Amino acid sequence: MKILTVIGTRPEAIKMAPLIRLLNQTPEFEHKLCSTGQHRQMLAQVMDFFEIEADFDLDIMQPGQDLTDITCRILQGMRQVLADFQPDWVLVHGDTTTCLAATLAAFYAGIKVGHVEAGLRTGNLQAPFPEEANRLLVDRLATAYFAPTQRNVDNLLKEGVSADRIVQTGNTVIDALLWATNKVRGFSLKVPKAVQEAFTLDRRVLLVTGHRRENFGEGFEQITEAIRVLATTYPELAIVYPVHLNPNVQQPVQARLTEIPNVYLTAPFEYPDFIFAMKHSWLILTDSGGVQEEAPSLGKPVLVMRDTTERPEAVEAGTVQLVGAHRERIVAAVQQMWQNHLATVPVNPYGDGFASQRIVSFLSQAPSFL
Repeated sequence: MKILTVIGTRPEAIKMAPLIRLLNQTPEFEHKLCSTGQHRQMLAQVMDFFEIEADFDLDIMQPGQDLTDITCRILQGMRQVLADFQPDWVLVHGDTTTCLAATLAAFYAGIKVGHVEAGLRTGNLQAPFPEEANRLLVDRLATAYFAPTQRNVDNLLKEGVSADRIVQTGNTVIDALLWATNKVRGFSLKVPKAVQEAFTLDRRVLLVTGHRRENFGEGFEQITEAIRVLATTYPELAIVYPVHLNPNVQQPVQARLTEIPNVYLTAPFEYPDFIFAMKHSWLILTDSGGVQEEAPSLGKPVLVMRDTTERPEAVEAGTVQLVGAHRERIVAAVQQMWQNHLATVPVNPYGDGFASQRIVSFLSQAPSFL
């Protein structure tokens, strides 16, 4: 059986890496990996860490391109890859533009699509944008659905997906996290010494990440103002913020948070450094989806700078709290945790580290009607 896996962003690479490694080690599959290059620099770092290599590289990124440009370039590049390799299955992940465009290309070519991390929903097409629409469209075109949780399975069933096309797998990000934590013993030399010291000294560390498109503009102005207030209110708190490379993030962060003594702005962490940072932080403030899944496995509380989440399981478990991109709500939530000396019991509703094995098992025994 010939299988093509397609990744393009850093989160896709992280979450698909355990599955890619397992497919490469399974003799009954001829597996090849296609990278669209949607996140060029950050993607390469993750692939090096997980020891995987792309067989096809679309290298789509160009300065100033928008979602239409990215989609069109992936569609055009995938057409030739599919014609050359002629896979039986194309495996895509999540909700990115790479995921949508690769699915559409496979659909046009009459090739079956397996959707890893299927069935996540917020119910709001604008939040997250465009990811909510992407995953809805992919789930209309897919052949097999690898759903992390029972809630995700239920979402798919309500939308009319046949039960025999769905497998509840857990999330492959837990597979990746467990693999990584066994490998990572400390920060790399790429992390500035001052940042490393912030984690090693006897002080609480608030780890911040942010990149969501719907938070561009007013949202990041509110977020950065909240961080400024917290840094002033709690000078003993170390706020470590690896700043996303997107100019829409860089501009407000650099404008509002430079030269604050206890705010450490740094380049984006490579994946192993970020895992180590999460493991040794006190609290995580993020708008990331993957962090909502990873942090509970490390016993870390998370404040999510979004008004909706497609990952409500952690909210219900009490390890995640929605605070939106609102200054007052962010500040109030951090203050409450500071006063309560909050410590969470590790709760992991997202899997046991065997999601990749369940996906491979399904593919090896895929029903003939698929």
